Amino acid sequence: MRFFKFKSCSLLTFSWIVSIGTLLLYNLPFFSYVAEQTNEDMGGKVLLLVSLVVVMLSLNFMMTYLVMFLTRRVGRVLLALLALINATAVYFIVTYSVMIDATTIENVFNTRYSEASGFFSWGLWLFIACFGVLPALFCLLQPVVYGKAKKMGLWCGGSLAVVLVVALLNIGQTLFVTEHDTELGGLLQPWSYVANTCRVISFSHDEQQEEIKLPDGKITDQEKAVVVLVIGESARKANFQLYGYQRDTNPLLKKRKDLKVYEATSCATYTTAGTKAILEPVNSDDLYELLPNYAFRMGVDVSWRTSNWGEPPIHIDEYLTNEQLGEKFPGENIYYDAILMKGLRERIMSSKKNKVLIVLHTSTSHGPKYADKYPKEFEVYKPVARNVEEGEKNVGMLVNAYDNTIRYTDFLLDSLINMLQGMTEWKSAMMYVSDHGESLGENKVFMHGLPMKLAPKVQYEIPFLVWTSEGFRSYKSDLPAVIEQHYVFHSVLNLLSIQSPAYNKDFDLFSTTLR
Repeated sequence: MRFFKFKSCSLLTFSWIVSIGTLLLYNLPFFSYVAEQTNEDMGGKVLLLVSLVVVMLSLNFMMTYLVMFLTRRVGRVLLALLALINATAVYFIVTYSVMIDATTIENVFNTRYSEASGFFSWGLWLFIACFGVLPALFCLLQPVVYGKAKKMGLWCGGSLAVVLVVALLNIGQTLFVTEHDTELGGLLQPWSYVANTCRVISFSHDEQQEEIKLPDGKITDQEKAVVVLVIGESARKANFQLYGYQRDTNPLLKKRKDLKVYEATSCATYTTAGTKAILEPVNSDDLYELLPNYAFRMGVDVSWRTSNWGEPPIHIDEYLTNEQLGEKFPGENIYYDAILMKGLRERIMSSKKNKVLIVLHTSTSHGPKYADKYPKEFEVYKPVARNVEEGEKNVGMLVNAYDNTIRYTDFLLDSLINMLQGMTEWKSAMMYVSDHGESLGENKVFMHGLPMKLAPKVQYEIPFLVWTSEGFRSYKSDLPAVIEQHYVFHSVLNLLSIQSPAYNKDFDLFSTTLR
């Protein structure tokens, strides 16, 4: 047993080892980004990198010394936990080109096990074992001589002084840091996820406030009308044949002469914000009363069916998950989005109200396992990558799997329109809009969630499709070349004949106006 004993070291030595290890194991992507982005000449570049190394070493040393001296065993556990998270963060940065900003942290909080498990791989576990578990064991097991409080004050005070001096010497780099603050903060471990987790918790606290109620409105006619709003997931415009994609990903919808295809962009690159934008009257950081909540309060029969998650608070009587629908319709596969349409015609026909709003929140094109999102008969493009990590090695296989999800979406939307067309006693409309787009390996970026100012257009250029039954509404001909997601709110008020001060005709797709 004596073989496994560690020789004691001073807290000074321990703190320097942890600081140097943190820099070398977890922050090389940070320094690589700085080296690529700075416009300095070689001498200036070297000076900047050396300055950042000194600052990082000093800060990590100071924080390690303070945490260990003040909290002892708790500090060991905290440092071990940070090592594991650091390793996980760096793996995703290197593998998927993500940045650990507030958006990424929010996505983590909103991710279910079924989605997260798609990232589990031997490569991930091996990386965590080497770069997370081994450093964590060092932090937990290495005996430390803590020394006196006076030494703590001297060393930590000296470290802070070094940081301040180096910062003053590099005051000319303020512009560079300001211009790249999102990227730098998203690559710096462990500060990226620590600071952004605090930000997300603060945001969540703010969002607990009651949503801002919209002015009361009223339904102005007794015409039977149903609107089915389909919220797409991670569907990008670039892979829809309707928008010029060369593959036959829309074999059914392309035959429809009565389908309107709009150029559109999302207001965000992740589900929570993208879904909120689809349902709110204006693009705002505030939490306004959302479309289903408002329509329900105005007397519309509203049903929300979902195989997804991450939407803002929905306050209606009928909210059904795919699991709950599976209980209502035994034998149906709850992991394909066709379950959301099961029994939908009967549900609409049985409504006791003349105005019905159905929201289908799908997950058809959500990664990382695109190939699991559609039945096998829709696997037209082969071979397919089973997940994004496999697709990183062969992007073509990843695109095949993703394109199959778009073909499945095409089938679902066409089936939905056929169902609505058969309900001749109802005026009906179908609107399909995606929450955001998706990266499929362009510039080695995968999936979604980059900040809007950094995101490639494939993460925010989205499909926006509308169909209405004959004679229901007339479309405007003078819309902007590119529309946004909040057109949904005002157009649906029009379709449901809800007269309201919240309605804005400038964001209505239809020419019939409501006062």
